[in-house]
Amino acid sequence: MPPIHTAARIAGVLTGLTRTLGGVAFAAPAAHADIPACTNMVKQTGVEVSDAVRMACNQGVHGDLRGCVSALTQAGTPGGAANGACRMAANPP
Repeated sequence: MPPIHTAARIAGVLTGLTRTLGGVAFAAPAAHADIPACTNMVKQTGVEVSDAVRMACNQGVHGDLRGCVSALTQAGTPGGAANGACRMAANPP
């Protein structure tokens, strides 16, 4: 009977380890998003980095590329640069 007890103990340890490691992976962000890269790209176009620009880049970080581009163009960022900046926010290099 001792082998059954040992096997149950090993199974319990492995289950606990799996849950712990799974929890760590779950808590970690899926990808590193980059607001500074977005705001730097906007700044390179000559547009002042305002709260509106930072909020737009934050939209890009959260996957709202359309909203990000729209907000950046309203803040004066040229369309192509706004698109690139929002993509940088969502998917940094």
